[in-house]
Amino acid sequence: MAKNSKSISEIVRALAEPLAEELGCWVWDVEFVKEGTRKILRITIDSEDGIDINVCEQLHRAIDPLLDEADPIEEAYYLEVSSPGIERELRTQVHIDACEGWDVEVKLYAPVNGVKVFRGVLLPSGENEEIRIECNGNVLEFEKSAVAKINTYFEF
Repeated sequence: MAKNSKSISEIVRALAEPLAEELGCWVWDVEFVKEGTRKILRITIDSEDGIDINVCEQLHRAIDPLLDEADPIEEAYYLEVSSPGIERELRTQVHIDACEGWDVEVKLYAPVNGVKVFRGVLLPSGENEEIRIECNGNVLEFEKSAVAKINTYFEF
């Protein structure tokens, strides 16, 4: 029986979290996605000190046999282990909470006063988990359902 991407992500997260903890980091995200003709299982890890390629490689080697044993994915796929990078997508409430005070870019599905993209400092979420940012001295608030994407951004 084929599993959906969400249950695959949950199974892989459960396998990866103890391994990540042993390496001094945590699982930021797990995605099973199709990119072009390739299926990719992407495990994203983070830590207070950032992530380097050696930690990614260690987690990759540690989880590979566990994935073979658990066999949550019935089709061929590529395994990627990486850091979320400085400009990261905030897909969950946990991500949003973790990045309070960071510079973010909020993209909306529909424009507000002719504008679909807003940049500002991420504030604590509203009572109903609305996305709140401080932008040019004003506090802007967006319903989650109106937000297409939120990313941190960094001015180089």
